[in-house]
Amino acid sequence: MTVDVINAQNQKVGSVDLLDEVFGGRVKTDLIHESVIRANAADRRGTHATKTRAMVSGTGKKPWKQKGTGRAQVGEARNPLWRHGGTTFGPQPRSYEYQLPKKVEKGALRAALTQKLRDGQVIVVDALSVSEIKTSAAVEMLRRIGIDGGKTLLVDLKPEEKLSLSVRNIEGVRVLASNHVSARDVMNTRRVVLTRAAIEKLQEVLG
Repeated sequence: MTVDVINAQNQKVGSVDLLDEVFGGRVKTDLIHESVIRANAADRRGTHATKTRAMVSGTGKKPWKQKGTGRAQVGEARNPLWRHGGTTFGPQPRSYEYQLPKKVEKGALRAALTQKLRDGQVIVVDALSVSEIKTSAAVEMLRRIGIDGGKTLLVDLKPEEKLSLSVRNIEGVRVLASNHVSARDVMNTRRVVLTRAAIEKLQEVLG
C-alpha cells in the first residue's frame, strides 16, 4: 500500500510505502479502548479529599466521664460516629495513573492509525512549517492542504516552533512530536496530518 505525499500547495510530490505489518492488519478496537482508558485515568487530578477525625475542627477533650452517667462511652466530639465528626475511609488525594505493556500501547497506536487511514482521514505532507509566527499564516497553510475546520492533529518528527506557536489560537488544532502520539490523540481528532519523516519514523517504531 502507498499513500501520496503533498506539499504546502496541495500538489503531489511523491509517495510513501506503507508496511503491511503496520497498516495491513485487523483494527484491534479492544487495544484502542484500553489505551484511551489509561490516558484518561492519567489525566485525572485525583484531588478529592474528606476530613478524617484528625482534620475536623473541634476539641479533643472527653465530653463526659467514662462511667456513671448512663450514657454511651465516648472519647471526643470528633469521632466518626458523631455529627460533624471525621469521615472513616473517605477518599484521599491520589494518582489514578497506571501503565500498560509497551506492546499494548504500540498495538493501540497501530490500530488507531490504521483506522484513520482506512477512513481516508490521513494526509501526508513533505513538511509542516510557516514563514512567521502568525495565526493567519497557520490557517492559510492548513486551508491549502484541505483542512478547513474541525479537530486536526499535526504530527512531525520534531515540530517547528513557529508552527507550534502559530496554531495555539486555532480551535481544535494540536501539534505533537511523533514520539509523543498516543491512540487517544489519533482517535480524538477528525483529520491526522503527518509529515513524511513522521510516518516513516512511526513505521520504524511500530513495525
